[in-house]
Amino acid sequence: MSRKPKPAGKPQPAGDRRGAVAGLIIAVVILAVGWWLARDLTSASKMQDCLMSGRTNCNVIEPAR
Repeated sequence: MSRKPKPAGKPQPAGDRRGAVAGLIIAVVILAVGWWLARDLTSASKMQDCLMSGRTNCNVIEPAR
């Protein structure tokens, strides 16, 4: 009962990789949304901290370019 090894150089069909590519795309989208949400919540938290301390000039002033 010896099994023949499969040839190492035989490429896999493209259909086998479709699920992996879809999973990778979904993971990248979830990471991007999480990163955006974390930045948004951080800036909102900083604004609330500034306002709760009684300041009135909490807007971020960006330098001229």
